[in-house]
Order: sequence, then C-alpha cells, then structure tokens
Amino acid sequence: MDKILIQKTKTSPEVIMDFEKGILEIIGESYPENAVGFYKPVFDWLNSVIGSNVPLTVNFRLDYFNTSSSKCVIDILDILDKYYANSGKVEVKWYYKEDDDDMLETGEEFSTDIKVPFELRSYS
Repeated sequence: MDKILIQKTKTSPEVIMDFEKGILEIIGESYPENAVGFYKPVFDWLNSVIGSNVPLTVNFRLDYFNTSSSKCVIDILDILDKYYANSGKVEVKWYYKEDDDDMLETGEEFSTDIKVPFELRSYS
C-alpha cells in the first residue's frame, strides 16, 4: 500500500498515511465544511491497516478543530481502541502547543475514553 498524503488547506489539516511505517499523522486546523467526507479516506485507510494487523502510531498535532471534526477524531480513536482491544499494537501521541491549555485538556479528555496507550506531548 502506498503512502497517502492529503495536502492541508485553509480549513483542513495535512494528513499523512504511511502503511509501510504504520504511521497516521493529522496536522493543522480542521474545520472542513464536510468533516465526514474529508476524513473518509482516513477511516478507509485505518480499516485496511487494521485488517493487515500492522502496528500503528497515530500522531495528532491539531491547533484547532470544530465540533464535526471532533466527532471524526473520536471515531478514529474508537477504531483504534477496538483494534487495541483485539491485541492490535497501537499508540496515540497528542501534540499540543505548550501554551494551549484547551488542546491539552482536550487530549486529556480523549485519553480517558480509550484504553490505547496515549501520550500527551507539548511543543513550542
């Protein structure tokens, strides 16, 4: 499976899906008009990776996201949690700017809802 790159736009994040490395990265701001449509390739990719039983690292580095994007992030975490519950190897890294308490709190809230290893990392 090839590496898939979705370029960031003014309203959507950059998404990197690298099957060979087992990495999914979502970087930037996420408030597309149709979040479910935007994230559909991510769901499709995740389901194919999970079917291959590949170890996964998922990196979120979101500066802002709206409610519909939040729902998609929760859906991604739910997929990962099911994978983990079925002995899949997965870890989540939630990056937040060191002065962004809201994004830190959001990561903390998401981490309490799942069993997947979840690491909070600040950056400047």
